[in-house]
This record gives sequence, C-alpha cells and structure tokens, in this order.
Amino acid sequence: MHLEAVDTVGVVGAGTMGNGIAQVAATAGYDVVMRDVSEELVAAGFDDIQASFETLIARETVTEQEAEAARARITGTTEMDDLAGADLVVEAVTEDMEIKQSVFEELDAVCGPDAVLASNTSTLSITTIASATDRPGQVLGLHFMNPVPVMKGVELVVGEKTSDETVTLGREFAHDIGKETWAADDKPGFVVNRVLMPWINEGIRAYDEGVADKADIDRGLTLGTNVPMGPLELADHIGLDVVLDASETLHEELGDRYKPAYLLKRKVAAGDLGKKSGRGFYDYD
Repeated sequence: MHLEAVDTVGVVGAGTMGNGIAQVAATAGYDVVMRDVSEELVAAGFDDIQASFETLIARETVTEQEAEAARARITGTTEMDDLAGADLVVEAVTEDMEIKQSVFEELDAVCGPDAVLASNTSTLSITTIASATDRPGQVLGLHFMNPVPVMKGVELVVGEKTSDETVTLGREFAHDIGKETWAADDKPGFVVNRVLMPWINEGIRAYDEGVADKADIDRGLTLGTNVPMGPLELADHIGLDVVLDASETLHEELGDRYKPAYLLKRKVAAGDLGKKSGRGFYDYD
C-alpha cells in the first residue's frame, strides 16, 4: 500500500495517546475511526481532543474552522468491526503484550488484506505483536511522543518481518501529519525509552538519596543539559505507572541497569501517578 491509498485511519484506544493520534491524523485531512471498549472512554477521548484544540486555538496554532473540520472527521465507536474500512490502523492500548496481541489478532481478521497495522508501543517487541497476525510484513511500530499534538517525533520500529514498503508507508504517513521520524530496530526500548528510562530512574534515585531536592534536580537537568523538563517533572507528565511498566519491561529484558527506582514503585503503589492523578512528585490542580 502507498500513502496515496490511505484515506481512513483507525485508532484503537481513545486514551491520551490514542486520542492524540486521532486528532493529528484528522487535522491532516484523514478520516479517522477511534475505537475503545466503552462509550464512556470514547466520550472521554473526544473531551480530550476538544480541550487540546482549545489550547491550540488559544496559541493560534490552528483556527476554529480547522479544529471544527478535524473534529468532524473523527468517528467514535466501541465496535472493532467499524475499523474494517481503515487503510492504516494504529493501536494505542495499554502496554501489555497479551492485550496487544489480542487486538492485532482481531484487527487481522477485520481489516482488509492490504491494511497496514501499527503499534504505538514504547517498549514491547513489534515482532512478537506481529506474530498474532497473518500479515507480519504489514506490521510496524509507530511510537508517538506525548503529547501527540505538540511533540514532533515518531519512532519507526522495524520488526523482524516488517517489509521495506511498510516502513516507507509509516514514514510517509508520519511526515504527512507533520511529524519527523527516526528508525529503530526491534530491540527492547528502541531508542527513546532505552535511554530515557534509566535517566528518569536515576533522577528519582538522586532525589530519594538526598543528592538535591526535587526542584533542584529538575532545574539542574534543564539548565545543565538543555532539556525542556527534568526527570521528575517528565515522569509526572508521562505517568509514573507508565514509567514503571516500561522500566520493568526493560529490566526483565536488559538487566539491572534498568531496575526501577524504589521510590517510583512506592509512588505507583500509593496511587500517585503524576499529572493525570493530580499528584506525583509534584501536586497538580
């Protein structure tokens, strides 16, 4: 399949990443079908899209007319069968291999034979996800960064059987929706999380061990390395549960240098998940 043949994009998962992917695809002119398991989750996804557009309108990044046109291109559903007409589907569900394989097995049965299936996974093997389908050559990773409407990067992850044509399509699609890409082999954590998770965990350990207070750790990293936010603030924005899941996956695959920080595990156990729960390393309104 070539990009010119892609008219409809399916998105499985209406959470933070899924609704962001739906938003940017619709803004670029694609018809989008956004699916989740309940009407409540789909409605919440549309609420997030609306809030995101309001922010972008206030920043004069998009106009009200452009936002309205994009919203009109997105259809919500709880039925996987409604993705049958999608030319490209991006899965953005929880980072659990069994769940992802189940989704891809369903998509393989529902979607047309030429459809390309992508996963937004940040750590899990594309090759293993693709093994649940009869089209492994048409499966790749499209790892978007959070928040999707703002962040420019998309990581292209190439599975063992991902075809060159599928990689080309993924790259062209990402560029068409205004993103920039880099390619990664199908190894744990790919590029971003392989480097990012130890950085975040070491920042958490430095705080827990009293090297500096949390504000100075974040301030030191932002001023000292020219990143937009430090490890503790970034962890809060990603979600401490997401950071923990990624760290545990990498720890299992790559050894003790990826061991999650104790304080990270304690925060998640307490339900302090970061910005989305109102409290993490910092408090949020």
